[in-house]
Amino acid sequence: MSRDVLVVYKKTHEPVHDQSLAAVKTTLEGFVAAGRVRLDIKVREKVSRADFIGRDLVIILGGDGTLTSISHNIDSLTQVMGVNSHPRDDDPEGSLGFFMDSTIATFPADLEAALAGEAIVNSLPRLQATITSTSGNKIVSDPALNDLLVANTHQYAPSKYRLQRGEIDLEQHSSGLLFSTFVGQGAWFSHIADSSEVAISDDEIDSHYLVIARDLNQDERGAHPEAYLAWTDEVTVITSDMHRGYVVPDGWDEYHFNRGASISVSLEAPKLNLLTFKGRIIDKMNK
Repeated sequence: MSRDVLVVYKKTHEPVHDQSLAAVKTTLEGFVAAGRVRLDIKVREKVSRADFIGRDLVIILGGDGTLTSISHNIDSLTQVMGVNSHPRDDDPEGSLGFFMDSTIATFPADLEAALAGEAIVNSLPRLQATITSTSGNKIVSDPALNDLLVANTHQYAPSKYRLQRGEIDLEQHSSGLLFSTFVGQGAWFSHIADSSEVAISDDEIDSHYLVIARDLNQDERGAHPEAYLAWTDEVTVITSDMHRGYVVPDGWDEYHFNRGASISVSLEAPKLNLLTFKGRIIDKMNK
């Protein structure tokens, strides 16, 4: 049976990416000729959400930034395969590619495993924010694989809001709230917080997320440690006291809100089914 495959690639002026795309195309052409694959190939800047509907497999060629920027379009019914087009193992200037478990060298064998159902399926939780305006209108953000920021659009001004989560209910002034999935903490979150300060259990990885109030003053940190840094499965609700704020998932699209709006953040977004071939994504966190 033919499988419906979409390749999305990162277009740059670096020859290494063009060479990687050519190699991926050559491999896929063999699968197309054999009647095993129906193929579409699109550059990242030209895809829309409709391009991903009904696909059996989405292959993303690039680095982690390419994958996170594209993954917002992909639902929990579609499997995703990341191919690192410029691995750091080959070039110190290349991409680490945490989510990109395939390379040009291993791509033919990895694709065979993916189509045969022999790849490892990592069902990764994603963060999502629901913004409710004072008039009752609701906007749901794109899902975030790594992190999600809620902050004042003017970063030189404090983020003022009411914070509610479980038994926490207080007014807070910070530089904004940064949320992270467990696997996403290796991105932005790890540069501003130490997750070892909270107790993380392996059986909570699918249900809990990390959150920190950036640049919160020391007195407030000491008085309300769980309002400063937490590993939680409870919904966080922020009521804005800012003239204008925004929600930013994975450093991509911005969703703006005004004073009085409420923003609910949780792991209720559809999971991303990411394929790996050398081991589980979770196991990479321990290396």
